[in-house]
Amino acid sequence: MTKVYGSMIDNETRCIHYHSFLDIIAIKFKCCDKYYPCYQCHNEHEAHPIQRWSVDEFDQGVVMCGVCKHQMSINEYMMVESCPRCQSHFNHRCKFHYHLYFEI
Repeated sequence: MTKVYGSMIDNETRCIHYHSFLDIIAIKFKCCDKYYPCYQCHNEHEAHPIQRWSVDEFDQGVVMCGVCKHQMSINEYMMVESCPRCQSHFNHRCKFHYHLYFEI
């Protein structure tokens, strides 16, 4: 099973910063190769700055559904509003933070 780091509050990757019913994704951070639920968890638990995924890496499976643990590429994740495997809905407001994780 993939380990998710951070200030977790449940096993569906909700954290103390983002914990609505829809906050169910974790992102593998390029800089440390670890999954975190959000940039704030990363920054609180790591001593290095975030490195963003470049456009030519958007085919890598680095986004995980917290419900079924399905891993998606960045391209796939950006095109859906729910998990392609279990149909659990994602928080559509996460797109406002894409620039923190991905070079867009």
